[in-house]
Amino acid sequence: MFRDVSSDYFMRPIQILIIDLGSQYTLVIGRMLRELGYRSAIFSPRKAESWLKNNRPKAIILSGGSASVYEDGSPRPPKNILKASTPILGICYGMQWLAHVQNGSVVPHQENKEYGKTIAGFDTKEKLFSGIKKQSVVWASHGDSVEKVPKGYKIIARSKDTNTVAAMANPEKRIWGVQFHPEVTHSEEGKEILLNFLGKISGCQKDWKPADIINEIRNKTAGAAKGKKAIIGFSGGVDSTTLSAVLSAVFQKNLLAVSIDTGALRRNELEEIAGNAKSAGVNLKIVKAAGRFQKVIGKNTHSELKRKRFKKLYGRILEEEAKRFKADFIIQGSLATDLIESGSAGKADLIKSHHNVGLNLKIKELHPFRNLFKYEVRELARQLRLPDSISGRQPFPGPGLFIRVIGEPPKKEKLEIVRWADGEVTDILKKYKLYDDISQLIVALDCHRTVGIKGDGRVYAYSVIVRAVKTMDFMTAHGVQFPAHIRKEISSVVTRHPRIVRVFFDETDKPPATTEME
Repeated sequence: MFRDVSSDYFMRPIQILIIDLGSQYTLVIGRMLRELGYRSAIFSPRKAESWLKNNRPKAIILSGGSASVYEDGSPRPPKNILKASTPILGICYGMQWLAHVQNGSVVPHQENKEYGKTIAGFDTKEKLFSGIKKQSVVWASHGDSVEKVPKGYKIIARSKDTNTVAAMANPEKRIWGVQFHPEVTHSEEGKEILLNFLGKISGCQKDWKPADIINEIRNKTAGAAKGKKAIIGFSGGVDSTTLSAVLSAVFQKNLLAVSIDTGALRRNELEEIAGNAKSAGVNLKIVKAAGRFQKVIGKNTHSELKRKRFKKLYGRILEEEAKRFKADFIIQGSLATDLIESGSAGKADLIKSHHNVGLNLKIKELHPFRNLFKYEVRELARQLRLPDSISGRQPFPGPGLFIRVIGEPPKKEKLEIVRWADGEVTDILKKYKLYDDISQLIVALDCHRTVGIKGDGRVYAYSVIVRAVKTMDFMTAHGVQFPAHIRKEISSVVTRHPRIVRVFFDETDKPPATTEME
């Protein structure tokens, strides 16, 4: 049976075990460790317990999570890890579990709830905080707090804003806990803290290189793919293009890239898709399906309903094309972020459905990039010497402009409006050389009408929302604030459209907002 080649890249022993306790950031921990040069395995508590029977990691990290440790049914790591003498680092919920299970006290502190950036003061004499600043910004997201640390533990950091316990340690038991998220880029000293834990405390050796993924995926695919055929869902984005370039060397003519023209693509996007397929060395078929998508989405305005209806038809079309090509597999460029936000990673809560995750197709699916984040795929694209226009290409959601029409059904005429607005804003940002400095541009059409003036007449028309973010992993992001003269020019150009009277700029960070409006 053909395995999902993403399930394990390497045969060498895993040094670091991450136990997933339901955090949206669990795979971000794995991403950060890879950035630092370390491999890791991520398992649920039950799978971790089974895995530990035959494996002895050098370090264990307990993720955060959205539950409260004192509630019934909350995630529970295997308690035997406390007696294994393996260094443990508990993050957020992970630290609270360590306190709770060892007779410390964890309580809800609504008045001291921390969400976002906060300042922590550190005891830099402790190994975990060796070489870092005594006070710096950390990223926090919790309503519960450790009120009393367990016997034998000491407090090694406190929040400057709320004076709550920000970190605790029991060096004799080789257990540490931090209330904040060092894996998130907003934590200024997060990388150094993790390096201290992995290197100075746990003695882990660096064992990960980006180019290894290409070789491992190709090697694991080669034997099973012999004489087999596959199609790949091809959007022309960095994920599907890079994956096509990786696998085209294995499948050769037996791999077909299938791109679906949903009617919700951006200006000139079909031409760009064709060029990227050529760069990846893969044959391309474009399926015209705008009418089918318009029909299936219909009058729906709810974002999740639009996504689910899009997803269902997307899967159906891929199955049709796989049958025509007599394919044995359907390949998707799904990333870790897609699985997290669709609720398919560990016990993470559903944020939004993703069109290429959980399709439940009759034909076997492969997701070789499922453990990777966007910045890692960009590095693979560079390793493959793909053009900068591909490795640096901004992401675009599968449902496209369907989810950038807000408040009314995304009919063809509204798609035309938002497509035009997106093209105009993109051109302005490129003119000022700002487009390549942002991670993603979102231009949405708000169909809630407001009053305006066109010529000498009073009109009720639409608004356009312009949003740009900067991010490394798309799990957290900074909202971008454009200079005043650029905002002015965007407003002036976009409101020339007879159906647009206002332009709003959304500069909200993620979280609390998501990248897309819907």
